[in-house]
Amino acid sequence: MHLGYTVLAFSQTVLKKVESKTHVNFLNDLISQLKPRPGIIYLKRLTIVLDQDSEKGFGLINAQVSLFNSYDFIALVPTTHTTFSLACLTHSLPSALTAHIISLPLTLPRLPYHLKHTLLRTAIKNGAVFEISYVGALGGESDPVLADANAAETGASAKRNWWAASRELIRVTKGKGLIVSGGVVADADLRPPRDIANLLTIAGISQDAAHEASTKTPKSLVIRAETRKTYRAVFSEPTIVLPPGKSGFSPSNGETDPTSDEMDGMGSVKVPSSKRTVPLKRPLDAPQVNSGGSTPASKTDPNKKQKKNSKKEKITLR
Repeated sequence: MHLGYTVLAFSQTVLKKVESKTHVNFLNDLISQLKPRPGIIYLKRLTIVLDQDSEKGFGLINAQVSLFNSYDFIALVPTTHTTFSLACLTHSLPSALTAHIISLPLTLPRLPYHLKHTLLRTAIKNGAVFEISYVGALGGESDPVLADANAAETGASAKRNWWAASRELIRVTKGKGLIVSGGVVADADLRPPRDIANLLTIAGISQDAAHEASTKTPKSLVIRAETRKTYRAVFSEPTIVLPPGKSGFSPSNGETDPTSDEMDGMGSVKVPSSKRTVPLKRPLDAPQVNSGGSTPASKTDPNKKQKKNSKKEKITLR
């Protein structure tokens, strides 16, 4: 907290699949034991490491929605090409089980899949973000569960792998849809936001994008993650707003103009008759009247005139 962070997310890591019968959310008990501090927000995150056994399913089904509602974020760590495609195309769509964070194993000697532009652009368009954990750049200790799943490494080789993979990710995404997190275990590996922004600029990202990766983008991520509890990521109940002068009533149907400012059943405000002008249209078969009040004499036969009008209408329809 003394480094300048105001929102802290505690992560719980699960391998392969979430089993509803054996899974326990221990973050609830952990956060309840922490001392509340003014201006500090605690969030809960679930990280699922996906491997070959997870390609047939990893627990994100509608029958377990109540189990995942206790978490604020759902993050996926794909380690195969199939799971990476599922994370970008399927599980980034707005739903009650949307995974808003896709974390890549950047410290591996080589990424197990190719970063295609179409997959990353689709995930970002759906609202997902890609995570960069700066612990790999320091060569520090990471989550031991990730190490057991062969999704993270430490040491000097991890630094080289992190720089190569991070540059490739920044090049493909062009610095958009990225968030930076710690992923650290030891206190000595913690860094303030300014140092992290300088670290990302060395990796090839601009200073503005590096600043947004730790401020603006995570803030929008927190707001977007709340939409998992609504229908198809709808923030509020939609209302119909009609433009000025349009109230949905037409004098040709024999309806009368409403004169009250009450709300109708569709949620729009009825405009009083004193504030609305309805133009009167002359029927097509009505004769034209001059200023003297008499009908001008027609030099042609009215039957022929009707035939011409019908012919013009046919031409227009064609």
